[in-house]
Amino acid sequence: MLKKALIIAGPTASGKSEFAHKIAKSIGGTIINADSVQIYRGIENISASPFANCEPSRVIDGVPYRLFSIKDLSEQITVAEYLSMARAEYDVAEIPIFVGGSGYYLDAIINGMSPIPEISEENRMRARKMISETPDAAKQLTDYEFTDPQRMSRALEVFLETGRPISEWQALPRVGGIDPTPCRILVMPPKDVLATRIRSRLKVMLDNGGLDEVKNHIDFQTRAIGIDEIGKYLRGEISMDDSIENWAKRTEQYAKRQRTWFKNKYGADVTIYHVPTDADVQSIVKQEQ
Repeated sequence: MLKKALIIAGPTASGKSEFAHKIAKSIGGTIINADSVQIYRGIENISASPFANCEPSRVIDGVPYRLFSIKDLSEQITVAEYLSMARAEYDVAEIPIFVGGSGYYLDAIINGMSPIPEISEENRMRARKMISETPDAAKQLTDYEFTDPQRMSRALEVFLETGRPISEWQALPRVGGIDPTPCRILVMPPKDVLATRIRSRLKVMLDNGGLDEVKNHIDFQTRAIGIDEIGKYLRGEISMDDSIENWAKRTEQYAKRQRTWFKNKYGADVTIYHVPTDADVQSIVKQEQ
């Protein structure tokens, strides 16, 4: 008998987390994180984690939660490492429900990964040192440019380990995805609804502990949208109003990129074009029974 499994995805502030929780509560599911920021601890408010304003644990209201708040902000995690952990949680969950909006995590769950060999710690450190100290030389060793420092580091460490550019490995057949592919549900409210929801929650996130999170983790601005923007306020560079406005705009830009990815690459089985309601919960629950 095939295992029931779901992926509930959508852009930030779409309502997917609450939707997934209600479904998991109804069918005995386990929530498995598919968000690359919520995997870090110490920024639960800034990342809109289900564990904002509560102690990170493994259960919320009787629903098991996995892969949330498990990494320190000083740690890096590759997509391959995430997929390995996600598969391990999938294997032991009776009804796995992946929830998140990070395209490269979701793509790995659905399609697997290129068969890139494991990278030694020595080459990981060499890559980070080169990017920090000789970035031009680092770029010359890869066959295309990245704007994301973490992806640049990944491309460089693969080259240092194998002597081959990462694009050659990525062209090979992919392995390790969840098989059969879980039912893919997409929560995709209109962009104006998302914009309103994004802006309405930022001040609440700050008041409920987000400001202290930024104070404690101001050196990790690349980990989560909001840390850099609020950090500028804390350093006296801009006003609080301007910092929140910048945070909102950057989050809206991120949501736009997410929407584009979902439209082009996700291949949803079910799409909900509004913030999910209890009727949507019941519809999915009925489908899974």
